Amino acid sequence: MMPASAPPSASSRARSGATALAVGSIVSGVLAYVFFAVVTRALGATDAAPVSVLWAWWGFAAAGVTFPVQHWVARSVTADGSEGPVGGALPRVVLLVLLASVASWLLAWLLRETLFDGIGAFPLLVGAVTALSGLMGLVRGLLAARARFGAVGAVLVAENALRCLVAALLVAVGSRSPAAYGFALLAGYAACLAWPSAWRPRGSGAARPSAAFLGGAAGGQLVGQAVLTGGPVVLALGGGAPAEVTALFAGLALFRAPYTLAVGQVSALTTRVTDLVVGGRTDRVRRLHRGVVAATVVAAPLAALVGGLLGPPALRLVFGADAALAGRPSALVAVGTTVAVAGLVLTVLAMAHDRAPSIALAWVVALVPGAAAYALVDDSLDRVVVAFVVVEAVAWLGLSLAGRPSSP
Repeated sequence: MMPASAPPSASSRARSGATALAVGSIVSGVLAYVFFAVVTRALGATDAAPVSVLWAWWGFAAAGVTFPVQHWVARSVTADGSEGPVGGALPRVVLLVLLASVASWLLAWLLRETLFDGIGAFPLLVGAVTALSGLMGLVRGLLAARARFGAVGAVLVAENALRCLVAALLVAVGSRSPAAYGFALLAGYAACLAWPSAWRPRGSGAARPSAAFLGGAAGGQLVGQAVLTGGPVVLALGGGAPAEVTALFAGLALFRAPYTLAVGQVSALTTRVTDLVVGGRTDRVRRLHRGVVAATVVAAPLAALVGGLLGPPALRLVFGADAALAGRPSALVAVGTTVAVAGLVLTVLAMAHDRAPSIALAWVVALVPGAAAYALVDDSLDRVVVAFVVVEAVAWLGLSLAGRPSSP
């Protein structure tokens, strides 16, 4: 008789889950760009414009709603050792998300002519994306709190895979409706249906405070997202040439790929660091904090070197000859996005210490020297990328202070 195989150890399950989460983040990121490529090819650049705006809003909703809810749930359950307090606070959180959804719908409706060519379905889609971003945050957060990181990775993949599938079906039937492709983006949230056990926390308990955490994390991530992606808009408003705007958009899209992948993987980090903080193992958290700071100091100059030398040819290879970003701005964009990745890890450390309001404060303070840098530089492209690096660097400093463990 063959001996029964031993059950997998906790460490092997953790490694397997971490691997699945990493793979899921990569595949999901690729599928997100595939979806947008399918839409633009199916509709053309002009007709796809309303879907582009909705896609951009999806990114902001992920930063301002999904990210805070997900990490609040994961941090709270880990700190309390129970899902009950999250369940007690959930009605309040749902109300906050619904209010944000109504506000976003109203704003989109008022600006529907400018943003969506007057297509009435898109303001409704904006409101629905906001609301369902909250559900996605709850599902990912509970799965992460239960250490089901493989499932979190599967949710990431399923979300964008469903969007690609629906978009492909629309192409197959010859649809030319921008609203239909907008609904294809909304279809991604159906991935939550595969994990109904993560729709509601288990057990009951006194409501855990949520407003300060959600507000701080949401405010910080929204400003951070705007800084990370808004350079082309600022450049266009500041008189930059269309070719420069396109090149900067391409450069940011290329160099922020590591950040996009990291956002999907920090679910596991939140629960692990929170467990260390609650358990009083500040020595390990302090080593992690110092490691992130040291890695940033080493990686930023390397990013400048690689970005300056390899960035321009890489941009031409990936996006075409029109995406011609020169060596200096390419190097600065590489530095800024590298610092942004470190800032994301420091954000997780700050959340694990329950210091979410400090996250928003760090970003708001960083805007001041960034605005000064923008005003002092003459060239339109240079001042945008210099201001980008300044904001990211000052925010990194503030986040480093917020994520630093307290002295024993």
